[in-house]
Amino acid sequence: MSGNDARFVCDEMLGRLARYLRAAGYDTALAAGGAPDRQWIDVARREARTLLTCDRQVLRHKAAHGHVLWLRQGGLDHQASVLRDQLGVNWLWRPFTRCLVDNARLQHAGAHALGRLPPDLRSRSVRECPACGRIYWAGSHHRRMRARLADWAGGTIDGGGAKLQLQHGEGSADG
Repeated sequence: MSGNDARFVCDEMLGRLARYLRAAGYDTALAAGGAPDRQWIDVARREARTLLTCDRQVLRHKAAHGHVLWLRQGGLDHQASVLRDQLGVNWLWRPFTRCLVDNARLQHAGAHALGRLPPDLRSRSVRECPACGRIYWAGSHHRRMRARLADWAGGTIDGGGAKLQLQHGEGSADG
């Protein structure tokens, strides 16, 4: 799987990372509800996803081999660099094409959605989530997130934080 067609499922401890993967355009599910590890491994296998986790216990499952990337807890910037370097994640692949909350693909906002915005925003490029109805436009939050994605894509990431390792320490997600 190349970096641009990668699909992910993040464990509950990686919610911020999941939001940024979505911001980059990646189909990224978020584990929730305290479901057993085995369930999320099965989702990763069935849906051709890589399970990203900070839980070392997940590696004890035989089914995890080749489907789990274990990340030591650490800084978000460092986690982003590991995903770029080890899995080929392109942080500027399809920016801002998915809902940051529910992962649905965004659509161009229709007249109804535009009517919910202040008049000064209606002339901007606006997208809407068909699942939850959230509206997205290129404001200051968008600019800050895009700048961070650009830093990650260009490799200008501060290397601070805890070291992250792949499942078997072999330098690839599939061991």
